[in-house]
Amino acid sequence: MVATSTGVTASLAAPACPMTDSAPTPGNAYAIVEASGQQFWLQPNRYLDLDRLDADVDSTVTLDTVLLVKDASGTTLGRPYVEQAKVQLKVLAHRRGPKIIVYKMQPKKKTRRKNGHRQELTRVMVQSITVAGKPLA
Repeated sequence: MVATSTGVTASLAAPACPMTDSAPTPGNAYAIVEASGQQFWLQPNRYLDLDRLDADVDSTVTLDTVLLVKDASGTTLGRPYVEQAKVQLKVLAHRRGPKIIVYKMQPKKKTRRKNGHRQELTRVMVQSITVAGKPLA
């Protein structure tokens, strides 16, 4: 305890953090994968939007470019990829992203160009993350 000028005592000890004091639960498993030239953080039973995949709706896509896997037993880092690690994705829908307006102008030249763009996306649901044939979650 430390006494302050206002007469209030303050504790210097750090409060216990519930995230670091408890053991990780199986629900905290995740993987970081490379898809469409980007890296994505994937957790089971969550969806995300990727660049348009050449797959039908309700089909299953398997990604084997897994960079990192974390589960209850620890973290596995790939060099560059984790061996025998796969992520199964179910294609939910093909969508289009929000409209982005691109406006280019050169001042004092009477040059203006306005263009719009909508990215083609695929919404996928993460079904399972497996390493060496064993599912993490």
